[in-house]
Amino acid sequence: MRFVSFSSGSCGNCSLLLGLHSGIMIDAGVSIRRIKKELESLHLGYADISAILVTHDHGDHIRSLGSFCKRLAVPVWTTQVLNDALLRHPFTRDWIGPCKQNLTPGVWNPVTEDFDVQYFVVPHDATQCVGYAIRSGEELFVLMTDMGHTTPEALQWASLATTVVVESNYDMDMLLGGDYPQELKNRISHGIGHLSNDACAEAIAAFLHPGLKNLFLCHLSGNNNTPELAYASARAALMAAGVDPGTINLRVLKRGIASPLLVL
Repeated sequence: MRFVSFSSGSCGNCSLLLGLHSGIMIDAGVSIRRIKKELESLHLGYADISAILVTHDHGDHIRSLGSFCKRLAVPVWTTQVLNDALLRHPFTRDWIGPCKQNLTPGVWNPVTEDFDVQYFVVPHDATQCVGYAIRSGEELFVLMTDMGHTTPEALQWASLATTVVVESNYDMDMLLGGDYPQELKNRISHGIGHLSNDACAEAIAAFLHPGLKNLFLCHLSGNNNTPELAYASARAALMAAGVDPGTINLRVLKRGIASPLLVL
């Protein structure tokens, strides 16, 4: 299994998970032109995208989904609730219809030749927001982003995973001391917005287990966080649990900057 994050944050979210024969793109908040360029830099192409998963219906996650549906016509998998919302959304309503596929809850859905998928709901102020557990062979990849707080189900999936991608959106001191309107500060921090560095660290302590190999921090705020603060917070959580950070691949996924193609 290989993974690349093309962008992670409110500027746009999009990543790609690759197996031996197929690939799943997760979210489509980055332009199709940019993704074509990024794929070419990795000696890949549109043919390597066999399906698309959608976490929720905010623009930074679906801004270019209509363009991908129009150009690629690959299945777009998410919940029935989200697919119904995408049929109404101005970014997607003209093109999503022939592509939409509903994931069956509570079972493994064979989405591509290489990957089976289950979803779990996380709290966020969207129509619905979901995390994903993606299985290929012995590897289990879990992504949970845009969640105001963790849930027992999300932590349970992460406690089984070999790779976890988890939100570390904001530093509380930066948020409270920044110039956002109070209403926006409340929206971010009061349970249905985003996960802080401290809350992410608490989640890491809760789901940490011997089989975890990769831990990637995603969706950092451009105004209320830094990669250094997010990394230090997660590293401290690992060290407090008695884990040498060098034994787990801890990485921050950047805003607007692609990661290397990572072998998981």
